[in-house]
Amino acid sequence: MDTQPIIVSASPHVHSDRTSKRIMYDVLFALVPAFLVSLYVFGISAFIVTAVAIVSCLVFEYVIQKYLLKTNITIGDGSALITGILLAFNLPSNLPIWMVIVGSLAAIGIAKLSFGGLGYNIFNPALVGRVFLLISFPVQMTLWPTAIENNTSFVDAITGATSLGAIKEGLMAGETMTEIGTRIPSTMNMLFGFTGGSLGEISGLALLLGGIYLLARKVITWHIPITVLVTMGIMTGIFWVIDPEQYANPMIHILSGGAILGAFYMATDLVTSPMTKKGMVIFAIGIGVITVVIRLFGAYPEGISFAILIMNAFVPLIDKYFKPRRFGTKIKAKILQ
Repeated sequence: MDTQPIIVSASPHVHSDRTSKRIMYDVLFALVPAFLVSLYVFGISAFIVTAVAIVSCLVFEYVIQKYLLKTNITIGDGSALITGILLAFNLPSNLPIWMVIVGSLAAIGIAKLSFGGLGYNIFNPALVGRVFLLISFPVQMTLWPTAIENNTSFVDAITGATSLGAIKEGLMAGETMTEIGTRIPSTMNMLFGFTGGSLGEISGLALLLGGIYLLARKVITWHIPITVLVTMGIMTGIFWVIDPEQYANPMIHILSGGAILGAFYMATDLVTSPMTKKGMVIFAIGIGVITVVIRLFGAYPEGISFAILIMNAFVPLIDKYFKPRRFGTKIKAKILQ
């Protein structure tokens, strides 16, 4: 009797008739609101950084696959496009162009293709590119454009600290949260995007709209993003209740920095996140805890990028201990009884 071979491909494994390419373009559509806000707040510089990141990611993937690895060209699957956009979303809009290109090379060449390409990479490529730049060029990566209202427009005329950066600097200088609060944007401004920071993290509302779209399209599930944000909210809330003059309230932590961007768009990466729902929750709790620990007690005011990469490394272990029941296990157990 003829038998058909069972082919097991690399992740992502999605139980639907949608292709990886279609999923990537769903993510692209979900990122449009945040991109439009960044254009309004930071102007043409946001478009330039995003365009350079996208083009350089596509070019590096094509060149490396064609001339170095000599494998099939995969730039049409949308993964390099998404990597470029997410990398840009994690960068200041005033970052020099050549640094954006270096970050793209790190994301595609080191984090993605060195592991075998889409489905084989252990770490989120865009975050690897971002952390590579942060470690290599810490000054340029922390000179954030500050949105300055000028009649009805916003321009990146000066640079300054993000809300989290201002909080950390103020606390180190002996100030209280009441004093610091007069210098940071309100939660409403954080929600709508009238604040400083990397070009894709500034508007919590725009990111949430895209996240809801991904949930509705069943590209992602709620387990990772909601658990990350709830964990961060609970932990920061405990510290805030204990001493509100030394710790920011939970809404500031959730709406500022890259918490929402990381929770909905990078921690949920199908390749570098766990396969099971229980595994996703453990993974997300780890991200939330590490992020808060770095923010409150670490040298950096932000920690979501490091937290996701650290937990990416634990995904194989999480999958091992929270793997689904093997097919046929219940039947075998009944036979043995």
